[in-house]
Amino acid sequence: MPIDHDGDARIQGLSIRSLPKVSLHDHLDGALRPATIVELAEEAGVELPATDADDLSDWIVEQCDSGSLVEFLKPFALTTAVMQTRDNLRRVAREFVEDLAADGVIYAEARWAPEQHLLGGLTLEEAVEAVQEGIEEGEDAADADGRDIRVGQLITAMRQTDRSLEIARLAVDFRGRGAVGFDLAGPEIGFPPSRHRAAFDHLAESFFPVTIHAGEAVGPESIRSALLDGRAVRLGHGVRIAEDLEVVSRSGDEVLVQFGDLARWVRDREIPLELSPSSNLQTGAIERWGTELADHPFDLLYQLGFSVTVNVDDRTMCRTSLTRELALLVEAFEYDLDDLEAFQLNAAAGAFLPVEEREELIELISEGFDR
Repeated sequence: MPIDHDGDARIQGLSIRSLPKVSLHDHLDGALRPATIVELAEEAGVELPATDADDLSDWIVEQCDSGSLVEFLKPFALTTAVMQTRDNLRRVAREFVEDLAADGVIYAEARWAPEQHLLGGLTLEEAVEAVQEGIEEGEDAADADGRDIRVGQLITAMRQTDRSLEIARLAVDFRGRGAVGFDLAGPEIGFPPSRHRAAFDHLAESFFPVTIHAGEAVGPESIRSALLDGRAVRLGHGVRIAEDLEVVSRSGDEVLVQFGDLARWVRDREIPLELSPSSNLQTGAIERWGTELADHPFDLLYQLGFSVTVNVDDRTMCRTSLTRELALLVEAFEYDLDDLEAFQLNAAAGAFLPVEEREELIELISEGFDR
């Protein structure tokens, strides 16, 4: 499938960008426009490896295309460095929403870690308020442009620090004021969810929904901890759940698979997998299966009935969009319009929204695909 210069493609005569989409795994500090990074870095006195936006974009992608999650995370030092003031946070959040709306996204959850944005003197609360202001400005700008989008915040704690309980309380405090869920991110190796039981106890007692980065750099044991220790109702990436599947035999298109208990639980409970195809390639999350998108276990998981969703992870680092990720999957696995709709319906069903609002979102997606 040819993807044009701005990342769009057509399927069954329709522009993929024009289709209504849901983005569940999208990092705010991984989605800055390169030109914005350059401008804000000059104002903040942050040294960059390149001061031309295109050159900077090339450098970021090269750094991230390493096959290692640890290396993939290093360019975030630049993006977080220019997100230390109220005005900058507000601008980045506004542009985040505008770019999503231009990509046909109608609902998204922006995950970010307030604890990483305090060097300019902001409090945690002020940082969350600034991002919410930017989100609302972006929603208003999209509305003025004839696009309807809603964006919620996933307040994120970093697994390598000791502030998770404080961040969990922050997330719950901002319920109804922009926060829709909690996330745990950062280096997966050596920092299991079990280290943050107090935070997850507080979230569970508050009936506040949780997604956790798991099954990306570490295999099924990380997913198990996310579900048992973190009480996660979605899995951030979760791609390595496929390690708990054993392909017993293949005959043409027929594949006989033996499920492990963990994989069967995730599949049968319809726990959404926040799969990010391009990112999973860049970080080496799928190296057990290969180095090309066609090797990604996405299709196996989909065919076996897992609740797969399609996500960008980090638009700047992966130089991608949700439209492009869908186009790449169509190219790799010959999906049709019904498949793309199924991915969006899975995402809508897994959104951290009240059931009535999820049903409305599902209806909007169905209507959009029918048109």
